[in-house]
Amino acid sequence: MGYMNTAPIPPSADEPRWLTAEEQRVWRSYIEAATLLEDHLDRQLQRDAGMPHVYYGLLVKLAESPRRRLRMTELARYAKITRSRLSHAIARLEKNGWVRREDCPSDKRGQFAILTDEGYEVLRRTAPGHVNAVRQAVFDRLTPEQQKSLGEIMRIVAEGLQPSEAGADLPWLR
Repeated sequence: MGYMNTAPIPPSADEPRWLTAEEQRVWRSYIEAATLLEDHLDRQLQRDAGMPHVYYGLLVKLAESPRRRLRMTELARYAKITRSRLSHAIARLEKNGWVRREDCPSDKRGQFAILTDEGYEVLRRTAPGHVNAVRQAVFDRLTPEQQKSLGEIMRIVAEGLQPSEAGADLPWLR
């Protein structure tokens, strides 16, 4: 059926609010751009560093954290991924020598992910190419006003999707 009801019959009260033709055009443009952008960044990072975009994001977050370390639960929350997926990613990064894990002394079940010097160096070498890929794909195509609007729009969407109630079904709690 898609995202839009094309039937000329008015919707009933329990019928979804179908997207208008313009809303559907915007939605499909967003999906296409998001998919192409993620693929573009993945290919650049695989070529330059042998890692997917999500792994790069984990390394960046660790590099920005005090002492280049973060609890695994916080890292999963940041990345918006399940703890299982994070554990797999960290295992791959450990295998490369870019991250190591350390038990949390105050919580026997908790662990820290720690960016190693080797991981920091990989990030330092990879960042210029990644920034260039982002700049070429997004910022060089937009005016300063469009950049500001895009930032505001994405902030509104992200804030609207952040569950605030306790017990929400969040990926990083699974």
